[in-house]
Amino acid sequence: MMKEYQSLRLEQSDGIAEVVLIGPGKGNALGPDFWREMPEVLRVLDADESVRVILLRGEGAHFTYGLDLMAMMESLGPLVVGDGNLALERTRLLQLIERMQAATEGLARCRKPVLAAVQGWCIGGGIDLIAACDFRYCSQEAKFSLREVRVGITADLGALQRLPRIIGEGNTRELAYTGGDIDASRALRMGLVNQVFSSPEELLAEARATARRIADNPPLVVQGAKQVMEYCADKSIADGLRYVAVWNSAFLQSQDLAEAFAAYAERRPPRFQGR
Repeated sequence: MMKEYQSLRLEQSDGIAEVVLIGPGKGNALGPDFWREMPEVLRVLDADESVRVILLRGEGAHFTYGLDLMAMMESLGPLVVGDGNLALERTRLLQLIERMQAATEGLARCRKPVLAAVQGWCIGGGIDLIAACDFRYCSQEAKFSLREVRVGITADLGALQRLPRIIGEGNTRELAYTGGDIDASRALRMGLVNQVFSSPEELLAEARATARRIADNPPLVVQGAKQVMEYCADKSIADGLRYVAVWNSAFLQSQDLAEAFAAYAERRPPRFQGR
């Protein structure tokens, strides 16, 4: 029986795992349950050989309103308020931030590709989440805001580190310094999202279709492409070429490769098994 979670719902079918943000805060806000449960879910999905791709989305009208400040006050309040905020409290705050970072790091480090589907608002911690995904789709009414600066926080869950690779330094600095909102059309122009769809319904249908196309490919090859690209992100082209050459010399020979040749020769769709 699939485990039930408080902050998200996990749906798995035929190689695709959908991680659905469900709150319980308004607008799927990210409270203590989420920061505890998300790393666990990602560890489970990463280890599950039947999972080939992950689709991250929000339930209802919005992706997420971001950090649930009220729900987090029990954890954050004693560590950031008061005259007694000294070494012990600061150490505990550091540990809390690192535990929360495990949610976004879990997305980035997951061997399986992760596609984010964003409808409605994607605020604050939501930007950290989607920045850690491999790529992003959204619906036309979607809006994005890196809003931490407006509540006295420096974004600390990965957006400032990952967004420059996605949308460039200038766009990232504008979002981080102003806390302003951008719509779907600007998100597309700056490269934050790959595609914009006319409605949340079309968004979900197309995101699922893309996930299906990914899942139908040889899973170890898809995972190899992700790992090679992650390695090459801060390396020279020469280093990257050497790495992928070594990778393929180790992993190219496979039953899936033989199946690809057989399917081509027999003029039929391939059936990849991840072997």
